[in-house]
Amino acid sequence: MIRFPIGKLSLGIAGALVSVSLAQAADYTFTFAHVLTEQTPNARAAVKFKEEVEKNSNGRIEINVRPAAQLGGDVEIIEQTQMGLVHIAIPPTGNLANFEPKMFLFDLPYLIKGEQSMKQLLDGEVGRELLGTLEKSNLHGVNYWGAGFRNITNNIREINQPDDLKNIKMRTLQAPTILATYRAWGANPTAMAYTEVYNGLQQGVVEGQENPLANIDSMKFYEVQKYLSITNHVYSPWIVTASKKWWDGLSADERDVLLKAAAVSRDFERKDTRAEADKALAQLKADGMQVNTVSPEAVQKMRETIAPVNAQIEKSVGPDLWNAVQTQLKDIRKKS
Repeated sequence: MIRFPIGKLSLGIAGALVSVSLAQAADYTFTFAHVLTEQTPNARAAVKFKEEVEKNSNGRIEINVRPAAQLGGDVEIIEQTQMGLVHIAIPPTGNLANFEPKMFLFDLPYLIKGEQSMKQLLDGEVGRELLGTLEKSNLHGVNYWGAGFRNITNNIREINQPDDLKNIKMRTLQAPTILATYRAWGANPTAMAYTEVYNGLQQGVVEGQENPLANIDSMKFYEVQKYLSITNHVYSPWIVTASKKWWDGLSADERDVLLKAAAVSRDFERKDTRAEADKALAQLKADGMQVNTVSPEAVQKMRETIAPVNAQIEKSVGPDLWNAVQTQLKDIRKKS
């Protein structure tokens, strides 16, 4: 017979009873789904969101986080959120643009140049206006998280100017703006689900891809990519997105708990993303990637090359929104 010390046995029973009590105390369990691996800042922020909600609701609300594409890719998760099968998601704006074209705006290279302009644009009036456009798609935009600035990796050559991308088979998000951008730069872009990128690179279906540094590191793309070019060409916002029908059915107190948790988690994610980018870059170098930084002159050339894409996006989002964004960005740059 195995004997347990009385003290340890009592503690074990007490702990079990507390766990059962907490489980029984939850009045609601809501699903939060995303595609990211658990080692990324947004995935950690989702866990932070869960902790904040459960703490501040006194255990009445439980959040079931489903990471790493357990419920499908971004587009599939968005569709499940529309139907209320998923309560909360965190898709990138590039995928949300397939449901609300105004989100194409965020895919424009060099629209956002730094963290300060990012915060003021996304957390300000223009950002709130764009969140509101999701309502007609049966979605409710809560706030903006992010994944940092996107950079380019490939197996062919260093990218120092647009011409260096010529004929490279690039994996991108399923987003028309991004596809059009890479075509303007001379590449051959292919939309592919995030979870399929590693195999696509390994098998030569695609030769390059773009992602924030933390994602490049966590997905181990350094195992199947030789060159990393620091372009910082797009800031990648991810929107905490709720099922509209579900959100509208919550009480004011329940929404308040969720909103406060989303704000805390957003700030947690942004701080984590900054630290993770520096750490990831050092690790990618240590893992053997050849790293170069694109010069300011080359950045200007890349911006000039995609002028037709900018014109098309201006037409898609409408002159009012386009002008509002440009005005706010000018004000931000004057103050910085």
